[in-house]
Amino acid sequence: MSEAIVSLPMYDWPEVQVYNDQLYKELRTSLADQGFIAPPALDRTHAPMEQWLDGNLLLSQTCGLPFKTVLKDKVSIVGTPAYGINCGAGSYYSAIVVHHETSIDTLNDLKGLTFAYNDKGSQSGYAALLYTLISVGNADDFVSSFESGSHRASIQAVAMGQADFAAIDALSWELALRHEPAAQKLRVIATSEPTPTLPFITARRSRKEIDQLHMAVVDAMVSLDEATREALLLIGFSPLKERDYDVIEMRMKVVEEAFGLECEA
Repeated sequence: MSEAIVSLPMYDWPEVQVYNDQLYKELRTSLADQGFIAPPALDRTHAPMEQWLDGNLLLSQTCGLPFKTVLKDKVSIVGTPAYGINCGAGSYYSAIVVHHETSIDTLNDLKGLTFAYNDKGSQSGYAALLYTLISVGNADDFVSSFESGSHRASIQAVAMGQADFAAIDALSWELALRHEPAAQKLRVIATSEPTPTLPFITARRSRKEIDQLHMAVVDAMVSLDEATREALLLIGFSPLKERDYDVIEMRMKVVEEAFGLECEA
């Protein structure tokens, strides 16, 4: 990958790809207005981590956990989207879901059961869930789990009875309610404490360039038509800084100590 890279991999569900393409159409124009040469299309070919670590990264979105681990000191934060998920601007939470036919009603009822998680590098699907479970039990109460590969696959696993519960980030849960039939078989029994949502990042750059990128994203979001904005649940772009994500690192350390594990990025 030699040319500039732009990707939006975190919520690029097939049902909303056309809307992410529309967002990128506006982004490409606003990036050009700020003096950046952007590629003709979003990169949907390379693995996200490969993109994030590439020195040609112009703009992408990552998860807060890898942002505070393997990407620390390797990328610059551009800002954080605000979504229409009934949470503070630039924040999100995880919805802990179970099958609607189960008798599970509280976090205490989850002891001894099996949970699905998207991957161990996920703040919302793994680290936030374990941090929440600490409040109701010991590590030995929650030892049965498996990696599903995605939030959508975790939803399907719970719906099919392969797992008893899962933690789904709030935006993925809203997308699932709209586009994934399995979500209709589930219900939310609890939510995690909010943390900053998934940041937009770029390769290490000067403060001036970061500010220009931030303005380009703001301008693109302002230019979106209502259908695209609603489909992507976008309501704004917050100027969060790297230090705002320290809470994720702190909670991750609590999880590692309590469960004797490492949240892999």
